[in-house]
Parts: sequence; structure tokens; C-alpha cells
Amino acid sequence: MQKQDSKPRIIALLSGPDRPGLVAKVAGWIYERGGNVFHADQHQDGQAGIFFQRVEWDSANDPKTEAAEFAAFANNELGMTTEVALSSDRPRVAIFVSKIEHCFHDTILRFKANELPGEIATVVSNHETLGNVTKQYGLPFHHVPVSAATKAEAEKRQIEIVKEAKADLVVMARYMQVLSDDFLKDVGCPVINIHHSFLPAFAGGKPYHQAYNRGVKIIGATAHYATADLDEGPIIAQDVSRVTHRHGPQDLVRRGKDLEKNVFAQAIRWHLEHRILVYNNKTVVFD
Repeated sequence: MQKQDSKPRIIALLSGPDRPGLVAKVAGWIYERGGNVFHADQHQDGQAGIFFQRVEWDSANDPKTEAAEFAAFANNELGMTTEVALSSDRPRVAIFVSKIEHCFHDTILRFKANELPGEIATVVSNHETLGNVTKQYGLPFHHVPVSAATKAEAEKRQIEIVKEAKADLVVMARYMQVLSDDFLKDVGCPVINIHHSFLPAFAGGKPYHQAYNRGVKIIGATAHYATADLDEGPIIAQDVSRVTHRHGPQDLVRRGKDLEKNVFAQAIRWHLEHRILVYNNKTVVFD
């Protein structure tokens, strides 16, 4: 961890057509400006012919200015799609939740303990159930009821709330509504969902009951970016727990909640630390 009075590091995520010399060119650009690479990792998808890299370095110059200069270099000279951030950035996160509260509480407490590098901007729910406890946490709470008849107007209001809060990320902490394609296009930031199964198995509702009925020996949880296709978005993180014939549906639900909390937190952390690149409906995660 850096000292608070030190300059922030520059973090860059690059992706684009693979060709020889990319790693050397990136390292050379940083070296020529007196920088020191703190961490670098790369991956090549041989089938797709795509190069991916995450590089983090200490700058000898003004980090904000150098970050912009590097983005221009990587885009224009290397032909890479590039995301650049500073390690001091504190992204703002909007939490969407319904009534199920384990991921909601766990996520808030991790932010309050500074385990996640960002801050909670607002909480949005289609129920009033968690309104009082949200206010006890000292967070703004917005109740936006959603029904089939009011869904479009409700989502417009939700988008307004997210933008007014200047959120950089929306996380669905067991928010039990399917976000529309219009919402995902207009909200202006990525959305991470936690699904209570090991996708692509048992998508949709009551996956633990589906798993019990199939007699599975492993249950899981999946965090993924939300897309218009239900539970089909790019997968970020997953974990599993072994079960036996002795475990009933409620046992699976109880075990699954622990998985969900940890997987959800891991996905949020990786996103906020700028460790994820999305392509072809899947992800490269530099963990």
C-alpha cells in the first residue's frame, strides 16, 4: 500500500490486435519518461489474435498529465483500446437491492472498512424494507417501486438517481428485477450482478432449488456484468462449495449466501482496481 503523501500510480488497461513488440514498446515509453513499473501482466488470446495488458507504474512526472499522454500513445501509435486511471481514484458506487440483505450488508461493511477502493454514492431499492437500516449506515436511500406497468418510468427515475449521484458503477446486491436494455444503454456506467448459481447452470429463478432437484454435488455463485440477456453477461468471478444428498434446499441457500458475498465482493474489488477487460462476452481478469 502506498503512503498517503506519495504520488498515485498510473494504471493502464490495453487491448487490441496482437503483434510483436507491444510489451517492449509500452515498457520503453514508461522508461523514457523516468517511470518505474510496479506491476505488469499480459495475455494473448491466440484464437482471437487479441493482446491484453495491465500495467501499473510510478511516474516521475505529473501522474494525471502522463496518464493522458500514455492513453494517446497507446491509442494512436499502438492501435490499442486503452483505459487509464490513477490508484488514488475513488469510484462512486450505486447499490441496487430488493429485500434480500446479506450481500447488501456485506458490501456496505467492506466499503466502510476500506476493503474496497471506492465509496458508496447511493442505495436504490424497489422496496422500502431496507430504508431505515440504509439511513443508519449514513447513506442516501431511494425507494423506486417497480411493476410491469411502471417499469419504464421507474427505470428512468433510477437512471436519474444514478447520474445525480455521479456513480461510476452500479452493483446489484440481489436486486430482484431484470434491468432492461434501455436502462443498460442509458445508465452511463457498468453494472455488476451477483447470481446465486454457478452459471451457465441454473440460470433464472430459485437456482438452489433447481440444483437440489438435480441432485448436484457442487453449488456455486457467479458475479457478472449485466446485459440485456438474463444471466448471460461476461463472467467476472465464481466460486463453489461441495454438497451431498444430506443437504436440503435451505442448506444450499445458507451455503450459497456465503459464496455470494465473497464472489460479489471480489468482482467489485477487481473492477474498482481496474483489473478487468471485457471482450467477446467474456473477461480477462488480471488478479
